[in-house]
Amino acid sequence: MVSQKLREMLDRVAPVFEKGGPLEKLYPLYEMADTGAFTPGHTTRTASHVRDGLDMKRLMITVVLALLPLAAIAMYNTGFQASSAIAQGAEPLDDFQTILFTTLGGRFDPNATLWCWILGAFYFVPVLAVTFAAGGLIEATSAVIRREDINEGFLVTAMLIPLTLPPTIPLWQVALGTAFGILIGKEVFGGTGMNFLNPALVARAFLFFAYPANLSGTEPWIAADFIDVDSFSGATWLSQAASDAGALKNLDWWQAFVGWIPGSMGETSALACLAGGILICVTGVASWRTIAGVTLGTFAMSGLLNWVGSDTNPMFAVTFSWHVVLGGWALGTVYMTTDPVSSSYTDTGRWIYGFLIGVLTVLIRSINPAYPEGIMLAILFMNMFAPLIDYFILQSNIRRRLARDAT
Repeated sequence: MVSQKLREMLDRVAPVFEKGGPLEKLYPLYEMADTGAFTPGHTTRTASHVRDGLDMKRLMITVVLALLPLAAIAMYNTGFQASSAIAQGAEPLDDFQTILFTTLGGRFDPNATLWCWILGAFYFVPVLAVTFAAGGLIEATSAVIRREDINEGFLVTAMLIPLTLPPTIPLWQVALGTAFGILIGKEVFGGTGMNFLNPALVARAFLFFAYPANLSGTEPWIAADFIDVDSFSGATWLSQAASDAGALKNLDWWQAFVGWIPGSMGETSALACLAGGILICVTGVASWRTIAGVTLGTFAMSGLLNWVGSDTNPMFAVTFSWHVVLGGWALGTVYMTTDPVSSSYTDTGRWIYGFLIGVLTVLIRSINPAYPEGIMLAILFMNMFAPLIDYFILQSNIRRRLARDAT
């Protein structure tokens, strides 16, 4: 049966379709709508003949594929940084990863590519496994409670969370942070597609503010013990730039671009993020407008601060070329800002949303000396304003079209 509201609408437009009306040839379609042929009384729950070119499974699998090179580089760089520190006098950590590595006969040699990759895998894989276990349990439990199927939405979140974390983070904190990010960042709002915040960033933010000692300073970024070692710094290059005006002059930009620098396991390689970004943009999974907006915002704000200058704040002198290769800028821009659920969905809104993230990232990095990163907080902040941006864009389009029709 046709609903009452649809019935009233059809009654008003009926003369247009009847004999003699301007749309007389479309009367059969009107008759089908009048009998309710377009509004079945049941919901299709089995396979349908209607298919979109990009469904949930294809979207998530494409993003996971785009993350695989980043994960591979993360494992190698983790082992490379640890081996480089140990070669310069640091001691291996007293943990199960070191025990497994030495039992296998591994060498702490930064020139041994395979051993660097294996050592890094001993740190990255357990974090990834704990993320999948903790998050998968909550995802499955939530699906049972809501009586829904388990979807592929968690795959991307489970891949992103380890990439945002340092290699030395305790595994129990990984489980706690993942549980918080999935439960509070997504499930309480209805699950995949209903959240307004990025769950991976919610997990990272929770861990950063709850356990700052394990996600800040110099020690967490390199899996080595720096006791009695003064000749090797474990601080990230972004932290060095925030504390020393001349720090970046002696550093290699290409080394930062490729990813052979200290940092969270998956944030160091702008090259791998660029490759993944091209893949997800070409396949239509992500919007290039959002990435371009972040880039423009970063360029504009960094250029403004470079022009203003500061005698007391070294970050004012950091140029755009350094901002995009340091910290989590590349990882956040490519994989976090383009989240189709928590970002803007209008084309114009994506430009505005991305531009403001770029501006806020540079502002947080430069103005807040206690937090030199920036991209995580900028994205979470703009996640809350993305619906408002789209609302004003839609209202503007409606007013413009009404004004056009009135003329």
